[in-house]
Amino acid sequence: MRRRLALAALLLPTQAVLAQASGGAGAQSGTHGYWWYEAPPEVEKAKEGKADPDALVKPMIPPMAELATWTPPKIRTLIEQQRDYAATVLTVEAVSDFWRLQDFARRKARAFAGVTQLAMLTHPELNARAANPMVGEARDVLGAQKDQLRRQYLRAKAGEFALVMFARASCGYCRVQWPIVQRFQDEMGWQVSLMDLDRKPELGQRFGVEVTPTTMVIRRNSAQRMVIAAGVETYPNIVQMAYQAVRLLSGDIRPEQWLTAAGEEDGFFDALANGPVSSTDPRVIGGDLIDVREPKL
Repeated sequence: MRRRLALAALLLPTQAVLAQASGGAGAQSGTHGYWWYEAPPEVEKAKEGKADPDALVKPMIPPMAELATWTPPKIRTLIEQQRDYAATVLTVEAVSDFWRLQDFARRKARAFAGVTQLAMLTHPELNARAANPMVGEARDVLGAQKDQLRRQYLRAKAGEFALVMFARASCGYCRVQWPIVQRFQDEMGWQVSLMDLDRKPELGQRFGVEVTPTTMVIRRNSAQRMVIAAGVETYPNIVQMAYQAVRLLSGDIRPEQWLTAAGEEDGFFDALANGPVSSTDPRVIGGDLIDVREPKL
């Protein structure tokens, strides 16, 4: 008797499933067996309405008045869609529509360039020509002024800094670089030293020098130093790099102003002329700009 009851209990779920599958009363009432699987209705609808991403769809090109209000990224997307569509169907009309969109983008870019010129005339402080003239004679005068400022600054720092060139006897490039470094000594009045790594290899490890020739600015009685040339460099480049290195080590400029040349401080080419440009600037605290300039009297 007990065996019959146990067998009946095992067969009940199976019988219910068979009844539902055959359209029995259980299926009509909405009840399902234990092993009845059915996807939710929203999943089935999503499968039916899912579009093929590679399907060929003709882009909808709006009227010119509406297209003029679109942002450049939106216009660029439409142009790319039309290009792909035209390259697929290869009809005259589709290709013509693509080039019409290209012509619209060209005219929009030209209009932007025209308004830009007017903006530069209205706000000359935004125009690089005021700080970097294109006329040859003016550029020569500007170059001479910058060179004079660099020389005066470096000569004033001759007692505080020195130039060291690391070399090896087997380095042919070192023999080319050394006379250039010596010229720096003659014109700027700096002490210049030649360090032979073949004789004193420990200097290479101490100063982290692996390539010869390596030219380095060293601050006297200090651990501050900076490489200004790795390999052969021209004399003007040595002067420029030494000038920037000394200004940085002296605290006259910040790293963001490394490309600010002599005489360009607080001008168009000074990255920090109008305030900080990085979150690590000490003038920015908690995302807010702190004005550290002295108050005007």
